[in-house]
Amino acid sequence: MMVLNNLNNKRIILGSNSPRRHFLLKGLDLKFDVIVPDIDEVFPENLKADEICKYLSIKKSEALEKHLDKNTIIITADTIVWLNNKLINKPINFDDAFKMLQQLSNNIHEVYTGVTIKSINKTITFTAKSKVHFNKLDNNEINYYLKKYQPFDKAGSYGIQEWIGYIGIKKIEGSFYNVMGLPVSKLYNKLKHF
Repeated sequence: MMVLNNLNNKRIILGSNSPRRHFLLKGLDLKFDVIVPDIDEVFPENLKADEICKYLSIKKSEALEKHLDKNTIIITADTIVWLNNKLINKPINFDDAFKMLQQLSNNIHEVYTGVTIKSINKTITFTAKSKVHFNKLDNNEINYYLKKYQPFDKAGSYGIQEWIGYIGIKKIEGSFYNVMGLPVSKLYNKLKHF
């Protein structure tokens, strides 16, 4: 039995391949299946910041609609890093990741996550924003982190829950878990009233 009584008889599908999102959703004591949506993460060029992750989370949920029935709820999410009014994506290689971390060093960036919750007759989408203040990182620290942790599947080339988060993050305004990839407190409240 879960605290979210309204979900007791529901099948929950998490539409994400991210181990961090699996871990965070498990932390809410929810049972769920994982089905990864097969989409290209392309979005209209005119979108900015939270509009991008909102658009992509909706796109992911629409790709999973065929799995919906009256007892199913789909949760999808997309997280982006936004620096100096520009999207910082996942790195394409080591050098790209190195440059990204040099840009984030001694700087402030935003992390946005868009989340879509979908049932057969209702869809809600919301976003969460966190501001991350990075310490100055030297090249040795960046090199060590990239070689040891290989964060090449992560937006902005870092995982806040890893070594770099311990040594490199001065402060966060907003949800730590949002930076990890899922604003779980906000998600819990939305599911409570879904």
